[in-house]
Amino acid sequence: MNIKIQKSSIKQQSAIIITGSKSESNRLLLLQALFPTIGIQNISNADDAVLMQNALSSDSDVIDIHHAGTAMRFLTAFLTTQKDREILLTGSSRMQERPIKILVDALTQLGANITYENVDGYPPLKIKGQTITKNKVSIKANVSSQYISALLLIAPNLKNGLELTLQGEITSIPYIKMTLSLLNKLGVETRFENNIINVKHADKGISPITLTVESDWSSASYFYSIVALSEVGTQITLSSYKDNSLQGDAVLADIYKNFGVDTIFENNSILIKKESENLNPKTFNLVNCPDIAQTIAVTCLGLGINCMLEGLHTLKIKETDRLVALKTEIEKFGTPVSITNNSLSLHDIKPLKNNIVVDTYKDHRMAMAFAPLGLKTNLTINTADVVSKSYPDFWTDLAHIGFTFK
Repeated sequence: MNIKIQKSSIKQQSAIIITGSKSESNRLLLLQALFPTIGIQNISNADDAVLMQNALSSDSDVIDIHHAGTAMRFLTAFLTTQKDREILLTGSSRMQERPIKILVDALTQLGANITYENVDGYPPLKIKGQTITKNKVSIKANVSSQYISALLLIAPNLKNGLELTLQGEITSIPYIKMTLSLLNKLGVETRFENNIINVKHADKGISPITLTVESDWSSASYFYSIVALSEVGTQITLSSYKDNSLQGDAVLADIYKNFGVDTIFENNSILIKKESENLNPKTFNLVNCPDIAQTIAVTCLGLGINCMLEGLHTLKIKETDRLVALKTEIEKFGTPVSITNNSLSLHDIKPLKNNIVVDTYKDHRMAMAFAPLGLKTNLTINTADVVSKSYPDFWTDLAHIGFTFK
């Protein structure tokens, strides 16, 4: 499905309800599979969360998680603990190009039985579940935080818990802290000092508890971009959010102050409002929130602001190589883009070209990050239904606030 966005003006005031965080939902779903006494409310309706639920409830000997990277990593760890089960864990052609060796090596150090079905270092994986008794492992700290969280999530179920040593500079600390915070809410004892994380075995199980998932901050990012690209005075209310969020992308509230957008927390919601125009060049280090890099880059393009975005080394192993994809698609609009393995910069910004066709590379965030440009020009988003991976209601919600589609 391709969507043509006609240059639009949105309502000055509108409100949207966004479902639960994909990151929190997937962590809690795995923990619920290990400890059925856990109840979950406001689970994400994203494809990734649905695929995670289906995989965890499946009794098949083949599990296909399609494009769901989080599910691939979390399930790799989970299935190693499922004694007497033998599973082939696979995914889409792109998933089979995404490396998983660092996580597999760590699990193997702990005694897990995992073999590569096709190419060493990549899915599909043949996993034979068993009781894991070893409890000490090291992993590079500058890799995807999902590798680290995958290990931490199974730790309470390991006979002797886990001592995890992180080697080097740590990437995406907020996502690691999210995992540990959820474990703490369940009564699991954890400690994170220097570069060593300890998680105790939950020898008495988990007492019955129900947790409510906060709405997804990554999904909120597109509305921050829309407000930033709108007239002063435009405001959108989003629910359900809290100012003590576990999600790393909650830094949006601080980052978008640099674009003249204020965030007000009230009644379990956020009011985001364009208060002023700030067109000064921007520099951001997004090492702790790389998922919002595309949104910020396109915001700068739409406002005509030069920018330097750093801390982006993990973008190369996402649904696509997001740095290359951003360069390719932004340059279609007429502005040159420079990228390294760790950064992206916009410079010498030109007026937006009209009627550009944006390719999405089977990447949900490419589709949603470029959509706000519909406030400035006509454009087409190819394979726009890819948004279902994280935000199935995205196009409906954009229509609700005033976007015009063809």
